[in-house]
Amino acid sequence: MDYDVVVVGARCAGASVALLLARQGRSVLLVDRASFPADTMSTLYIQHPGVVRLAQWGMLDDVVASGCPPLGTISHDVDGLSLIAATPAKDGVNAAYAPRRYILDDLLIRAAVSAGAEFSDRTSVLELIWHDERVAGVRLRSGNSTTSVSARLVIGADGMRSKVAELVQAPILRSAPIASCVYYTFWQGLRTGFGFHERVGRWIARIPTHDDLTIVAAYLPQSEFSVVRRDPQRAYLSAIESTAPDLYEQIMALDRVDRWWGTGDQRNYFRKSHGPGWALTGDAAHHLDSISARGITNALIQADLLTDSISGVDVGNSVAVDEAMVHFALSTGAVLEEPYMSTLALAKLQPTKSRLRMLHAIANSPELTSRYFGLVSGAIGMREFMSAELVDLL
Repeated sequence: MDYDVVVVGARCAGASVALLLARQGRSVLLVDRASFPADTMSTLYIQHPGVVRLAQWGMLDDVVASGCPPLGTISHDVDGLSLIAATPAKDGVNAAYAPRRYILDDLLIRAAVSAGAEFSDRTSVLELIWHDERVAGVRLRSGNSTTSVSARLVIGADGMRSKVAELVQAPILRSAPIASCVYYTFWQGLRTGFGFHERVGRWIARIPTHDDLTIVAAYLPQSEFSVVRRDPQRAYLSAIESTAPDLYEQIMALDRVDRWWGTGDQRNYFRKSHGPGWALTGDAAHHLDSISARGITNALIQADLLTDSISGVDVGNSVAVDEAMVHFALSTGAVLEEPYMSTLALAKLQPTKSRLRMLHAIANSPELTSRYFGLVSGAIGMREFMSAELVDLL
């Protein structure tokens, strides 16, 4: 079998790449070792740039039709303040969404197949095929059978522990220490909406999703993980009770409808994301602490940048493909730098005096509060947020 592109990993990172490449007329094989549809660990929230891309790709209507509720307001409780505002409207989008992953990933896979991609789940990569020091395909296993597939480009979208990254020995270019750990679960009937509660050493997130369910996630310092993991429920409830007592009272009267999800392995890094005949995208290329809920959004941004970089390029021209992947890496680094740095700061769970001073300064201004949430949701960057009016207040 022979394809223009093989995409390894069919979660939102890989499925969106396969969708956009198939729409370019490429022959695409999308594979994943899991059986789909299937859930995965995720806090679900899609920030503004991700929602905009879903809308541009014609996928947002499908997300809405699946019953995913719009997140039309955001609140932030910190240092005696309770900030709340409507989700900022920009680029035709005025709400965020947090779809269950077994729904979102499946929608993207189905769209990719409709566009002409082939999809094979329960299919693992055994090794890469090399020709003249260039990746030229993959050897796959599905059940008891193995097969070799040729490709002009192999894209690893297979997560933080990427097999493709391992096989090409993609180095970590930048990294930062793990700062937080997280546990979350789903509660039915919670009526608090979307928002956050922040205290020193604690961050609690409320994220409504399908079926009248709300994720409530508790972030604690990585230094506490060895204790937290022994009794996640106790640590989780204690963190919520001390940080958001009103929320604690509500969830104690509700039913928990899913298992405990959690991790202390929230790595922060940029990997080298391209080489001869291969590329990495999504968490395989760049991972950061989930406290800022940038994972899905970053995956969709990378899919857009990767496929835009290769648009119009003859995949049979190895030099042109490699140049396109260099462009992809540079553009990705530029776009993801600011959210990476802000996430690292947030994950320390130590609200700085300067940030608290800023939040107190904007608290009495609905316009500045709305712009702050525009920053939080990724609708605007720090430069746009720091207006002359805000500088004067500070």
